Formats: sequence, C-alpha cells, structure tokens
Amino acid sequence: MRRYGSAAAAIGVLAFLLGVGVHELHAREATPARGSVVRFSFASKAIRGRLHFVAYLPPGYTAGGRRYPVVYFLHGLPAGPREYRNVGWLSSALDTLGGPVILVAPQGSKHEDSDPEYLDWGPGRNWETAIARELPDYVDSHLRTIPTRRGRALVGLSAGGYGAVLLALHHLDDFAVVESWSGYFHPTNPAGTAPLDLGSSARNRRASAHAFVRVLERGQSGRKTFFAFYVGAGDTRFREENVQLDHELDAAHVAHVFVVYPGAHERTVWKAHARAWLELARRHLASPR
Repeated sequence: MRRYGSAAAAIGVLAFLLGVGVHELHAREATPARGSVVRFSFASKAIRGRLHFVAYLPPGYTAGGRRYPVVYFLHGLPAGPREYRNVGWLSSALDTLGGPVILVAPQGSKHEDSDPEYLDWGPGRNWETAIARELPDYVDSHLRTIPTRRGRALVGLSAGGYGAVLLALHHLDDFAVVESWSGYFHPTNPAGTAPLDLGSSARNRRASAHAFVRVLERGQSGRKTFFAFYVGAGDTRFREENVQLDHELDAAHVAHVFVVYPGAHERTVWKAHARAWLELARRHLASPR
C-alpha cells in the first residue's frame, strides 16, 4: 500500500510538469502491450502422432531479434485433447509481467488417453519423452528461445503440477525452475483419490517426487533448481501431501518455496495468483538477450 501511494504521488508531479492529465497516464499504464498466442504441432515419435501446443509470444517478439526464456505449462488431467488451448487467463497474466517470457502449453492427453499422468507407458503413450525431450527440441529450433537450462521452466496445474515436478526431477540438466500449482507428487487415479500402481516397486519409486529429495539435496551446490509449490488450505485431496513434501525438503535442507493459500482446488485460486507465481518463476530464469 505504501509503494502504491509513493508511485501515485510521483505520477502526479510528472503529469504536472509535462502538462499531461493524471487520468491519461493511468490509462496508458493500465493497458499493457499484449503478446500473441500461436498454435503449433509436430510429428511425435513418442506418442505416434502429432503433438499440439500453443505458444504465447511476448510483445515485441515479431519485431525484434531477442531470445527469451520459456515457461512450459502443463494442464490438469483427466482432460480432452484440446485442453491445452485454454491459456487466455495465463496470457493476460503474462502481459503484465516485469519481464517478457515465452509460454508453451502442450497437449497432455488424447481422446482415448485422457489421464496419462505425463508418464511414459510404452509405444504411442510416452508422454514424458514427448514433453520433456521432443517438445523443447522443437521449440528451440522454431522459436527464439534461450536454449539452456537457465532458459527453461516447468510449471503445472493439478495433475500438470505433478507432471512438471516429476519431469523436472527426471531431467534436472534441462530445467532450472519448477512450480506446482495445487499439484500432487505421486501418480493418482483420475479422481485424485488413490495412488496408481505402475506394476513394480522400481517404477512406483521413479514416479514419486518424494524419492528424488536426496537428488535435489546432492545437486544444490553445482546445479541449483528453483522449486516452488502452492496449494489451497481447503484442498482436501492434495494439501496433506504438499505439507509432507515441504517437511521432507526441510529435513534435507533443500531450498524451496511453499505457500498455503486461502481457497480450495479451484480456478479462482489459480487465477488470483497466476501473475505472482509466473513472475517468481521468471525471476529465476535467464533474462532475454
């Protein structure tokens, strides 16, 4: 509140000196330049078909030659094959960030495969490989990205939060930032009420983020990862596991950000905080260049 008051006073003085109305200045500030959302697809060997995605390109992208960091955003599951297109609320938040980024939102399901949990299941269903390997390769070769670890973040919502965390933990050499928005940390059934058994203890362990806490601990000195996760206080399905992971990371002395927000497992929570969460991720990525 104090920062807002100081800014308003400064705007008043500037408007007086320049002979410009305060209301006109406020109007200009309140209408940020807008980025554009473009659809793409490519032939994926991992899912034996085309993988579709949308990319938010920041204001000024088409007119310049700068390279930008990329936030890969994974949607919730179960979902239809076009769920990835619903990024209007994210693009609105991105238009107001302190620095520009590209956001890539990939398809995470098919009509016949609505809840693959972002895992590799076998030929034609290798979603982890498609999103963590094939997708960044395609994006780096077709968009002006910063094609390094510090140029990539994985962020996800609900099941996408699980996917973002697990894929980042499996590919720590490729992603420097990971955020989970109301996610969980082991594969669950479509209702999110029971764990999935992947058929062996080794596969179950590899699919659990809890098993990778020591990996994060060992990697902190030479390969820092910004790790943040958020959950609603009324999220009866996933709050407890978020608190559990927070305790595990504390015990291992792994730096992280964990916040419990008012609200439940609902879009109102995500929309209210999307800008702040995206801004925090952006601040830990390389700057445009």
